[in-house]
Amino acid sequence: MNATRDYLMPGGGADITTLPKVSLHDHLDGGLRPQTIIDLGAEIGLDVPATDAGDLGEWFAEKSDSGSLVEYLKTFDLTTAVMQTREGLTRVAREFVQDLAADGVVYGEIRWAPEQHVARGLSLDETVEAVQEGLEAGVADAAAGGHSIRVGQLVSAMRHTDRGLEIAKLAHRHLGNGVVGFDIAGPEAGFPPSNLRDAFDYLAQNFVPRTVHAGEADGLESIKGALFDGRALRLGHGVRLAEDIRAEREDDENTYVTLGPLAQWVKDREIALELSPSSNLQTGAIERWGEELIDHPFDLLYQLGFRVTVNTDNRLMSATSLTRELWLLAQTFDYDLSDLAVFQLNAAAASFLPLEEREALAETIIAGFDEA
Repeated sequence: MNATRDYLMPGGGADITTLPKVSLHDHLDGGLRPQTIIDLGAEIGLDVPATDAGDLGEWFAEKSDSGSLVEYLKTFDLTTAVMQTREGLTRVAREFVQDLAADGVVYGEIRWAPEQHVARGLSLDETVEAVQEGLEAGVADAAAGGHSIRVGQLVSAMRHTDRGLEIAKLAHRHLGNGVVGFDIAGPEAGFPPSNLRDAFDYLAQNFVPRTVHAGEADGLESIKGALFDGRALRLGHGVRLAEDIRAEREDDENTYVTLGPLAQWVKDREIALELSPSSNLQTGAIERWGEELIDHPFDLLYQLGFRVTVNTDNRLMSATSLTRELWLLAQTFDYDLSDLAVFQLNAAAASFLPLEEREALAETIIAGFDEA
């Protein structure tokens, strides 16, 4: 993340970095520090594309800016390669929380796929325990530096493998001991949530909260599957829900908007959209509307009353932070502090915390924005 002074509100207002934030969609294997990849890679004899941290960071950003989710996901082969030992997982998780705290995050849900981290002999449970150890160390580090942060794990199953029920049971075993919910990730098109119906049945029967990647690399049918097969309480990205919204210009001053049944359902039930502006540009998720941030349907969804949230998705691949994403949106759509506060309150309300703790989180956000 660049210097704090680069992220003032338009017109030289409040410092966005210091505002309290909630991060709901942030991948552990997409948020490594380049130097950590270099260090851990050297320990296991892994060739990396660059041995200078700055150069490696640029390599990730360049390779990720492909316009294709499939190509974007290939960069994770390198990050997951250095996350196959207890030490590697613990270090990455600890630094992840440190970086969230530096970004002003007060609550974060960190998603990752344990099944991708067993190549060097760890069991699934051992990977979860190693990550939890790192997360707790990172929270302690933040507290020592005067920053209060809470975090939870979102255990992801890869949608193109056949381990959904196994991973669902893993999430349930660790629920309340670091894990706060479940997700499915990986290639979206061709791998619908219905393929993991047994996992979602199990999760529903055992009251495990669920968010599902949908509406990023596939369209409305994927979102339907997330809601009705996956019983998703949130949509991971969900940006292509805008395909179910029709805008018709009657004249130079009036535009009429009609919501399709799926969009109306999502809006009426306040199902949160985990939007990730920079990532959505990189993966081509908004190509139907354009190639610039101004083309992103974020503002349309916000103005229509959807529960929009702002996320980084993968901070390494997008060379970004939550502060930067908010700053970009404020610059592009002329948002003020009250808008940014709404995005954080939306995220707090959609988090997988118990009700009373969600309310306390909202109070923290309001107090922080009032002081800005």
